[in-house]
Amino acid sequence: MSKDKTSDVILDRMMALHPKVIDLVLDRVWRLLAALDHPEQKLPPVIHLAGTNGKGSTQAMIRAGLEGAGKTVHAYTSPHLARFHERIRLAGTLITEEHLTAVLDECYAANSGETITYFEITTCAALLAMARTPADYTLLETGLGGRLDATNVVDKPALTILTPISMDHEAFLGDTLAKIAGEKAGILKRGVPCVVGPQPDEAMEVIEARAQALGAPLIAHGQHWHAFEERGRMVYQDETGLLDLPLPNLPGGHQIENAGAALAALRHLQAGEAACDAAVTQAVWPARMQRLKHGPLFDIAPEAELWLDGGHNPAAGEALARHLARLPQRPTHLICGMLNTKDARGFLRPLAAQAQSLTAVSIPGEANTLPASETARMAQETGHTAHQAGSLADALQAIAAQDPRARVLICGSLYLAGNVLRENG
Repeated sequence: MSKDKTSDVILDRMMALHPKVIDLVLDRVWRLLAALDHPEQKLPPVIHLAGTNGKGSTQAMIRAGLEGAGKTVHAYTSPHLARFHERIRLAGTLITEEHLTAVLDECYAANSGETITYFEITTCAALLAMARTPADYTLLETGLGGRLDATNVVDKPALTILTPISMDHEAFLGDTLAKIAGEKAGILKRGVPCVVGPQPDEAMEVIEARAQALGAPLIAHGQHWHAFEERGRMVYQDETGLLDLPLPNLPGGHQIENAGAALAALRHLQAGEAACDAAVTQAVWPARMQRLKHGPLFDIAPEAELWLDGGHNPAAGEALARHLARLPQRPTHLICGMLNTKDARGFLRPLAAQAQSLTAVSIPGEANTLPASETARMAQETGHTAHQAGSLADALQAIAAQDPRARVLICGSLYLAGNVLRENG
């Protein structure tokens, strides 16, 4: 393959097609999809997910469940952590470099130099690859919002899913929960059932009104299904009966609610008992309380308990704090890097009670990183004992020198997590 035809080169070229990273309209997507002969109309049955937190984990559990029942599944997710190829899974396998390069090149040519965002054109490439590859189901995760997201182009999905909605991306989605919920609920389609995870009342009112207007049946947490922990097991209950399952293999109490949404989806699809068991025991989703056990960072502190999480908004901070509180007691230190577009104080505040210290770092190679000094200042304002370091390695060395057997959580951004996983995954 010639050097100017690698996926990285084409992706770089695509970045120049629109001056903004985010510009929420669907006109450009419809134009390119028409030029590609409408791949969005040729996909295997689609399950479309939106929400603020838990989309990726819920999608991973649904995929594990369907594959556990012997089905083949396409999956589209964003952002990627280490390599772009992670975003596109075809019939269970990550897209190859050759296939990715071919569909990117085809989309770039079909776009004919017109204005289009990076996410829009790469989403079209994903839909093109999925439409041409046989599978039983297609899982589509929204990138941002829902109503105007580039994935919101399928007229009649098999099912939609709304995971918990909270404040995030206010500059694009609105400054109230109701406005954000309105954007997320934009994925609902006339007559198509929607599984709804736990929601604040303000968000649920908007979802219910939208569903009623479209005649879209809701399968809602707390009404049609329940999921909870009991005696070290997960109990799921809906109108067809009760399931007694192992706790989700993805760590964190919040994963029980995500698993509940996945199970509600699988039960609706009549995927069977093997699917429900596989959903909670076989799911893999990197950078969600992921234990790091090898790589350069592990080598710096081999006696430490080293964790990685990509959560970055207030709801994620609360979920992480709850999870840390339930772990066996051990001195806990945070290494945190965040983007300047996130509510850093909201993320950091709930974690203060669980951490002995926080060391702030800037995210390497990321233009929108919050400077380490700013993260440290905000951490102090929210109750942390805060320091800053020039790199992740420096931060970890300082913690290990003080307490070799500490619990260390690297957190604050998926971009920071991706940086870690490129060398320590």
